[in-house]
Amino acid sequence: MQVEQLGVLERRLSISLPLADIEKEVDVRLKRLSRTFKMSGFRPGKVPLKIVAQQYGYQVQNEVLNERVGRAFSQAVEENKLRVAGAPTIAPKSSAAGAEGVVEFDATFEVYPEVKLGDVASLELEKPVTPVGDAEIDKTLEILRKQRVHYHPKGESGEHGDGGPDTSAHAADRVTIDFQGTIEGTAFEGGSATDFAFVLGEGRMLPEFEAAVTGLKVGESKTFDLTFPADYHGKDVAGKTAQFTITVKQIEWAHLPSIDGQFAETLGIADGDLTKMREEIRANLEREVKKRIHTRTKEKVMDGLLSISELDVPKALVEAEIQRQIESTRQEMSQRGMKVDEMPFPPDLFRPQAERRVRLGLILSEMVRQFKLQAKPEQIKAHVEELAQAYENPSEVVRWYYAERSRLGEIEALVLEENVVNYVIGAAHAKELPVPFDELMGNEAA
Repeated sequence: MQVEQLGVLERRLSISLPLADIEKEVDVRLKRLSRTFKMSGFRPGKVPLKIVAQQYGYQVQNEVLNERVGRAFSQAVEENKLRVAGAPTIAPKSSAAGAEGVVEFDATFEVYPEVKLGDVASLELEKPVTPVGDAEIDKTLEILRKQRVHYHPKGESGEHGDGGPDTSAHAADRVTIDFQGTIEGTAFEGGSATDFAFVLGEGRMLPEFEAAVTGLKVGESKTFDLTFPADYHGKDVAGKTAQFTITVKQIEWAHLPSIDGQFAETLGIADGDLTKMREEIRANLEREVKKRIHTRTKEKVMDGLLSISELDVPKALVEAEIQRQIESTRQEMSQRGMKVDEMPFPPDLFRPQAERRVRLGLILSEMVRQFKLQAKPEQIKAHVEELAQAYENPSEVVRWYYAERSRLGEIEALVLEENVVNYVIGAAHAKELPVPFDELMGNEAA
């Protein structure tokens, strides 16, 4: 069988099969099928072969052809030591062009490219460093306190006090109001509400609106003008001046829980031990910091490898990755309750990311092969155990991963990536870059 080079990666293989062999195999299968074939008016197994062939001949012939072509293609690939990327496209040749007594097919496919890795040592990388100390633990505890805030009416005595002598509305108070807004004397959509609650200072309302509420007491009203910003999301009112009248119906002050044994219990510390609570928070923060640093570092490493590597990308692999991403997006949107049955998913939207993923996959495979970075069983085990520590029953999580080979396969892929990242960092010019805790954690630490 002859392999023809059509392009850098594209190949065409001509396959010829003796027609007599095909017909012989079809005949054998039809005879086998006739032994169990049932038809009204005939005893089982006594239906004439001609009738069986009329009904199933085309189907059986296709099965035989597909099997023989597939077998011939695999044999040719093995003999020519080809690494096929994606599934081949197989089409019959014109009968007029072929020799007598044979059926001929063309198999068009792509091969994996040669990956030329650049000099990893030439890369200059920055590795983020973020320490976790008492200040970061205290900051996290404060966030946890704010997540457990609850409100009490100002001026009313209760278990936690009355909120102080000043019963007017101020920052951090939750206020409930009625408001009516008009523009040139006409009400507008979204300009009025009853029993509307919000927390002063959180930025939910425009600054002028919050300023008007600040200082008022329950039962008091106020009328004021408010000019909407020119880039306001409500286009009908953007840039216009409205007149609002507000009436305060309730003011509640925020009570933050004390950091005590009871608070520790709400975080899952059974005996309320504050030292244990801080140790657990530290361990959780260190895991999260490590994960985020690894993600940032990995992106830098991947960008670096892309910049120094040369390769052609098989179109078949890109198209397969696009379809995988479309299906993943479709499932994710469906799980969120969105109707995606008739929603278009243009492939070109996914193409840049798909090409990057395929390119990186080929580079990583070459890195693993060339520098012997395969995942070792002890590395996979350590990674599983580390992941399991974030759960209430780590041993159950470990058993779950080891229960199915496919789950371990996902971990193995992560370990391979980690091996490549660590190798590149060790070989490249990598310098530590201090990154503040708040910056690394983003909004969660704000």
